[in-house]
Amino acid sequence: MLGWALTFLVIALIAALMGFGGIAGASAGIAQILFVIFLILFVVAMVARAVRGRPPV
Repeated sequence: MLGWALTFLVIALIAALMGFGGIAGASAGIAQILFVIFLILFVVAMVARAVRGRPPV
């Protein structure tokens, strides 16, 4: 999922350089949403791992 967020970020940067404001804004928004979802899933996985008794890496 982090890969998708980075992909949309790159698309947003390229679109912004070429002057496509709508595409850049949409891609940046998608990248932000995917990054937040990735962070939430990462924290949940770390908490689940800690609860099972394994220390975080």
